[in-house]
Parts: sequence; C-alpha cells; structure tokens
Amino acid sequence: MEVLEAYKPFEIQEVELTEWKQRPVKNNFFELVLVKNGEGTQCINYNNYSYSKGSMFLLPPLKCHSFTINAPTNFVFLKFTDSFFKNVNRITIDRNEWFKEASYILSNYNQLPGDIIKSDIDRNHLESLIAMILQETRNYGKDSINLVTSLMTSVLEILIRNIKKSSYSEVSATNSDDRITKMLTYINENIHKSERLKIEHLADVFMMSPTYVSEFFKKQVNLPLREYIIKAKIKLVEIRLLNSDYTLTEIADELGFTDVSHLSKTFKRYVGKSIREFKNEGEYMLLKRTACAS
Repeated sequence: MEVLEAYKPFEIQEVELTEWKQRPVKNNFFELVLVKNGEGTQCINYNNYSYSKGSMFLLPPLKCHSFTINAPTNFVFLKFTDSFFKNVNRITIDRNEWFKEASYILSNYNQLPGDIIKSDIDRNHLESLIAMILQETRNYGKDSINLVTSLMTSVLEILIRNIKKSSYSEVSATNSDDRITKMLTYINENIHKSERLKIEHLADVFMMSPTYVSEFFKKQVNLPLREYIIKAKIKLVEIRLLNSDYTLTEIADELGFTDVSHLSKTFKRYVGKSIREFKNEGEYMLLKRTACAS
C-alpha cells in the first residue's frame, strides 16, 4: 500500500488488493477511484456493478460501499478531504468556489453503483490527470502544490460535467421526461440563489405555468418542490458544518435562510437534531446511507 500525503485538500493512495476490507470512514467529501487493473464487483446501497480496467467510481464518505475482488486489483484512490477548506492560506485559490464544487458533487451525484464517467474522452483526461498527480506527488512533494492544485481543479470540472449527464436518484428509473433532470440540475446549480428557485422564475425558465411547475415536480420526484429545495440546502448545511470553518451566520446568508435562528429551527426539523448535537456526533444524517456489506 502506498499512501501519498500531498499537503493539499486531498490524499492519494495506490494499492493492489486481493480482498476488500472496510476502511475507517471519515466525513470528508468523497473519493475518486480508478481501477488500473483487475476485475470484480462494486456494491453501493445493495446494488452491484461489475468493474474492470479503466473503471472509475465516486465513493461517498459513508459506509455504503464495498468491492468484491475476483482478480487482483490495482486501485488508485484520490480522496478529497476537508483540510483545505479549514485552512484558507495554504493555497492561493478561491476556497469558496472549490468548496461549492466539492459540495455539489457530494450532495448531487447518484449514489447507485456504476461508472461515473460518461465519455471515453473524459476517461482519458482523468487517467492522464491522475497519472500526473501521482508523479508530481512522488517526485516533488510540497514543491508541486501549485501544479497539483491546478490538476485537481480540472478533475473537479470533469466530474461535475459527467454528474450533470447522470440520472438523478430522485427520479424514477422508468421516467422518460428529461425536463425533470434539467430542472433538478438547474435547482442544484442555483441552490445558493434564492431568487432563481422561486416558482415564477422556474416557470419562465422551463416554459410552464407556475401552477404546473409545482404539479409537474411533485409528480416526477414524489416530493413537493419547496421541500426538495429545503432538503437540498440542509444537505449542504451538513457538509459545511462538518467540513469547513464557516460560521452559522455565513451559512445562513449563503443558503438564503433569514437568520441563524431560522437556519437552526429548519435544521432540527429535518435532521431531528440540533446543530450542536449534530456537530458533536460528527455524522451526516440526510446524506447518510447504511452499509451494503460488513
């Protein structure tokens, strides 16, 4: 096993395994997994998906995944951690934009099993980027911070592009209306802009009447629009509470809550715990999944 501490908001690990063992779970963001060689099956939420050379997965920071290894497998794990977002001065990039992009990925990608990459071009891009990150980290360590940061920004952009091409888990698998996927993407892209989440604005964007927007959304997602938006915001609140040093005032302002009191009451209503209790326990609730294998 080779673990490379890259002095950045991520850790890199390359390892060949013949048997999967459950690893300690941390509430960081997620891991991008590249299968360099090998064969087997991935399990997420009791669903299985075969993997082979070149497969790429996103693993959430929760006990809901495992691998059954049929042939010795060489994995590369690229883990996005929270250290960068709690230490602004380490790297001179816009931490807010990085945080939003990482949070978007964690809160929106479909946590069913399967390859996250939708195009061969993007797969090749990521393989090249990961190879460069591994090489830079092995050879230059701290001296490679700026270059690796640029490479990781590219990794995030490619992941987001592919997530937007994926089906959202809230939508029925038998659904053939792509308007709801576009609407969900639009909502989650603009979750920080309350004026764009109003029914009247969504009606203009998607050329529907305001009344039909609500009816259409509830029929497709089995959840009222307003409740979906609140839950999407609370997921982001969870991520910020456990993975950043944002104040409650900053979180409330960013996500469109009236004030800290409004944020606290809404959080307890949907999570079932106070913000203080949630932070003390240190585990996601709305993002939580059960283990699919022991």
